[in-house]
Amino acid sequence: MKNIVEIKKFKMQFGRKTVIKDLSFEVREGEIFGFLGSNGSGKTTTVRTLLGLYQPTSGELLIAGKKFDPEDTSVVVGYLPEERGLYRKESVIDTMVYFGELKGLRNAREWSLKYLKRVGLLDKADERVEKLSGGQQQKIQLGITIMNNPKLLILDEPTKGFDPVNRRLLMDIIDEEHKKGCAIIMITHYMDEVERLCDRAILLKDGVARAYGEIKAIRKEFGGKSLDQIFIDVYGEAENE
Repeated sequence: MKNIVEIKKFKMQFGRKTVIKDLSFEVREGEIFGFLGSNGSGKTTTVRTLLGLYQPTSGELLIAGKKFDPEDTSVVVGYLPEERGLYRKESVIDTMVYFGELKGLRNAREWSLKYLKRVGLLDKADERVEKLSGGQQQKIQLGITIMNNPKLLILDEPTKGFDPVNRRLLMDIIDEEHKKGCAIIMITHYMDEVERLCDRAILLKDGVARAYGEIKAIRKEFGGKSLDQIFIDVYGEAENE
């Protein structure tokens, strides 16, 4: 299986502080990959560098064998950041259509209304984004992220703050994207999501990989413990709350 993401001997320094230390890993085409770590472990720095927002101190970060170029349509990438980036004063439907048209979606309005119905927000289509709850806004942002059928999805805490019903809904949508052949990088603190969805994972702490590989192999490495217990062992109980 080919790799869609390759991180090779990646090092990142901000001034005198080294945030990432000689990090190497791959994400395969069509897999769901768990990118795990406590706050400050280097996950966001790695993703932002992969997407060209930062320049690495050294090493290579490649998507489909080359540096990311937002103008290159050969590999469509969808990125859902932890921070929401919606136009709060605009209506939900206008916001979605705007982003859809930016992405070249010819049927942006039709797609958006169908998606809103799927996630239970069709009655909110004409509401201003700022009137929606945080969870509702996250659903809108996920829709914008997947609307142009990306080949690679990078999801940073996609279900943070969701109740169990809505978490399951979003997990189902993510699973559907995977079945279409999309590779997905999941950044999450919910180990049940990793257990359910991910093929492989990496555990990052202080810019260093503490475990990397298939989920079963990681659990075996830590004596057969659950991922929840492994997370606590590696990062400390307080960071998993």
